[in-house]
Amino acid sequence: MILKEHKKHTAIKRPAFGNFHRNEWAVVGGQCSVIKQLAGEVISALTPRYKCAYADTSHNDNNSELPGRLANGAVLEYSDEINYRQLNYTQEFNPFQLRKLFSGVDMVLVNGNHQQAKAQVIIIDSNKKASLQKRVGQLTNVQLLLLADGEADVFDFVKEALPHWQDLAIYRVDETERIVAFFEKQMAKTKPVLNGLVLAGGKSERMGFDKGAVEWHGKEQRYYMADLLRQFCDGVFISCRSDQQQQIDPAYSSLPDTFTGLGPFGAILSAFREDPDAAWLVIACDLPLIDDATLQYLVNNRNTATIATAFQSSFNDFPEPLITIWEPKSYPVLLSFLAQGYSCPRKVLINSDVTILNAPNQHALTNVNTPEEFDKIKQTLQQKITAE
Repeated sequence: MILKEHKKHTAIKRPAFGNFHRNEWAVVGGQCSVIKQLAGEVISALTPRYKCAYADTSHNDNNSELPGRLANGAVLEYSDEINYRQLNYTQEFNPFQLRKLFSGVDMVLVNGNHQQAKAQVIIIDSNKKASLQKRVGQLTNVQLLLLADGEADVFDFVKEALPHWQDLAIYRVDETERIVAFFEKQMAKTKPVLNGLVLAGGKSERMGFDKGAVEWHGKEQRYYMADLLRQFCDGVFISCRSDQQQQIDPAYSSLPDTFTGLGPFGAILSAFREDPDAAWLVIACDLPLIDDATLQYLVNNRNTATIATAFQSSFNDFPEPLITIWEPKSYPVLLSFLAQGYSCPRKVLINSDVTILNAPNQHALTNVNTPEEFDKIKQTLQQKITAE
């Protein structure tokens, strides 16, 4: 008898994280002062477009004494300074805690003389040759080579460790503009793809019938919305309950809820569980007046530096969570709200770093939840057809 291998845990897709983040580079092989200066120059140049972070290890031997209330036994101290906020911990951090802390940024630069990252930038400096040679096993994904002052060639052991080293760009360490351009190019490559998610899993209790099946535009609304999203998204899925999946036309990709009983909040989480590295343009199926121009405006003004890009409602001035682009960095934020007992996507938007837009056509955001609203929209669409 052949025993099947027992799987202890459910296999789910994991985000493409390194030690700190999806986008992280360890600068290794140079003097620490040079690495800090280089990181500062790159961060200053990229800050207008991206949220940057830096990771290092302190060299100050005088920091053996714990600061503030940590000296009294506290494990965590929070201080609200004038221009920044500060957290001091006593606990050790493993990659799980670090990824959580860095989840809100776009990229992380790391002093590779002390910390590791999944991509590396090597500085060729004879003063740090022995130190770099000790770390040759950490050179797993070198993307750029930099020559320090007085250096003319790459070390032989680096060439041996990197069979394709000649394919890499080689700059001098003081060529700041070229180095910044390298990181800008890398960040452009890592922009998350945009998937579409049509929310069609609601029970439509107030309406009395399935809103996703209404034929406002000559076909069921869930399919009309999916077709509308295809011109803006890499992949489009119809969100549904598991008991609805057999009802979805097989010509359309469906994505059943795996976070059940949470309404739209669960549908968004289910989408990230399916693809945690994609951004999701989430749209409710009960927006019969939505048009290409409104979606194009949303996509054109997408801000990947924030966790989401949403329209502001003209009804209550709150963000509209169900016509929103949710970035991958919103996934841990959504989960943290759920852990605190909240399952309202609007509450997440209100209390997070998001980009809020004014819709070019506020009527396009009109939704339908009741028979009375249904009749009004029906009249509006009929008048529009007549006018055409």
